[in-house]
Amino acid sequence: MSDNIPARPPKSFRIILDLPRSEKRMDNVLLKALREQNDNAKLKEISRAEFKELFTSGKILIKGQRAKPSSALATGTTYVDILGY
Repeated sequence: MSDNIPARPPKSFRIILDLPRSEKRMDNVLLKALREQNDNAKLKEISRAEFKELFTSGKILIKGQRAKPSSALATGTTYVDILGY
C-alpha cells in the first residue's frame, strides 16, 4: 500500500486530501483543507491572492505535476505537495 504514496519533494509541505466523493475544482477543497490543518501556520493563514500565486508559479503539485485551480479531484486519497513550505 505504501508503494502508491508518491515521494515528497524536498522543502515542501504535504497535505493529504481524503475525499468521500469527487470534486470538480481542487482550489476550494485545498484552501479549506489548508485552513483546517494545524501543522503549518503560514499556510493556515494564507490569503486568497497568495494562494492563487502558488498555482500560478507552479508550486502546487499532484503526483509531481503542476496542478491547476480547476483540476478535478477523484474520490479517495490525493497527496498534494506545496513547494517552499
